Amino acid sequence: MWNTAWMRSVEWLAAAATDPRECKRQWDHGTGTALLEAGRYWNVLSVPDELGLLAVDVLWHDLLRIPGPVLRHSKARRVGFFLPPGPGQQWIGAGIRHLGKGSWIPVPPPYRDTGHLEWIIPPDGNGTLHSPDRLEAALQQATTTLALLGTGPPRSTDTLHHPPQHDHLSIHSTPR
Repeated sequence: MWNTAWMRSVEWLAAAATDPRECKRQWDHGTGTALLEAGRYWNVLSVPDELGLLAVDVLWHDLLRIPGPVLRHSKARRVGFFLPPGPGQQWIGAGIRHLGKGSWIPVPPPYRDTGHLEWIIPPDGNGTLHSPDRLEAALQQATTTLALLGTGPPRSTDTLHHPPQHDHLSIHSTPR
């Protein structure tokens, strides 16, 4: 049975499609996924799944804030964080991909997984997205944890950047 929250979630996500009705048809009767363009309602920050799953755990520790949507592609071993669109956004770091205007994201419906795609945190239907500052801090903490465990991302001195109005912090993994 559909509840109001799921219906809002479907409508919010489908609104990013060029044809929302076709998007919902694909979810229900087609492949189970729809290609949605980033850059209009949201961008996606795609990170390696080990880093992303730890960052999700960090984000959930702030009980006063609900994180935005998080989508996992198990075959590609990637986790995507939905954040506000912004032409000035630049995220740089080992294995990090920022997907904005002109990028197309395969998305399952918010109410079920499809193939290799699964919602770790589905959209809430209210447009809640990740704060770039909070996401950057969570990724920093996850990178530090991975480095301490000796299973971190590839050694890199790349800097993780996000919108220019924010401070930039470095992500470093310690050499093994």
